[in-house]
Amino acid sequence: MTQRLRQLALANVPIILLIVVFVVFSLLDPRFFDLQTLANVARSTAYIGIVAVGMTLVLMTAGIDLSVGSMLYLTAVIVGQVINAAALPVFVVPLLAVGVGVVLGAVNGFAISFLRLVPFIVTLAMLTVFRGAGLGLSQSREVNYPDVITRLGSEPILGIPLPVWIFALVVLIAHLVVTRTPFGRQLLATGEDRTAAERAGIPVRRVLFTVYVIAGALSGLAAFVAMTQLRTAAPGFGSGDEFDAIAAAVLGGTSLFGGRGSVFPGTVVGALLIQLIQTGLQFLQVDLYVTPMIQACIILLAVFIDALRTGRLEKLTRRVVMSERTEG
Repeated sequence: MTQRLRQLALANVPIILLIVVFVVFSLLDPRFFDLQTLANVARSTAYIGIVAVGMTLVLMTAGIDLSVGSMLYLTAVIVGQVINAAALPVFVVPLLAVGVGVVLGAVNGFAISFLRLVPFIVTLAMLTVFRGAGLGLSQSREVNYPDVITRLGSEPILGIPLPVWIFALVVLIAHLVVTRTPFGRQLLATGEDRTAAERAGIPVRRVLFTVYVIAGALSGLAAFVAMTQLRTAAPGFGSGDEFDAIAAAVLGGTSLFGGRGSVFPGTVVGALLIQLIQTGLQFLQVDLYVTPMIQACIILLAVFIDALRTGRLEKLTRRVVMSERTEG
């Protein structure tokens, strides 16, 4: 029984951490427990959470995408310039953002899946290329958005902000894809052992290409969500968001080595945890220069927890199996 409880606790470390962080910040500042604060946290989580869902799928294949932050910026610049130049219907804007993201993700996917280049190197290079393209198109100036776009982020639907609805829909679809479709099983198999997956007849190249296209599409959608909440896209927009997305995915239980992870509750909990910490630090008026260092420590903690939890879970699982066999 004790081993099963320890196994259960290790499997639910992200949820335990979320509860602990929430309680600690609520005790340090009672305003943190306010419903309006929680609503703001949910709204803010939607943006980085959507990016983190795409990152989760990439990490499941034992890959990584360091270019998502620059994708966000380039998408925001392109879409902003288009809607300022042409009076597009509102419903076309998210489609345009997703379309731009798909193209950018396809660039990564082609280089990684068909040219067989290392994901870290490809996406690190694209981080600079996409950011430079965005700065060139905008001439390093802020890109403003029409009021009709920014109002979307503040007008609730059934009492819930639009960004939260979009995030929930993304999570639902991604969760079903990973847990209920052949593609989800192929995804995990590719990350577990790419060579074995190829021998089993899994189209590994197509899986990898599709994953990076999906990550690009979700980055484009996240850019749209950010556009509904911000009036402008500054040159620094999206910078560093790739690290928050990685931290959210890993804190949620996704392995950096592939083959394991979950969108729900995993990545959702990880994204909420990241946003709770950022909001809590703001409430406590922590120096803005210290905040990035704390976020870096969070990423290191996520990697440490991932390695520790994986090892402990494997040992406990073996012990439970052995004890069940002995009892049988």
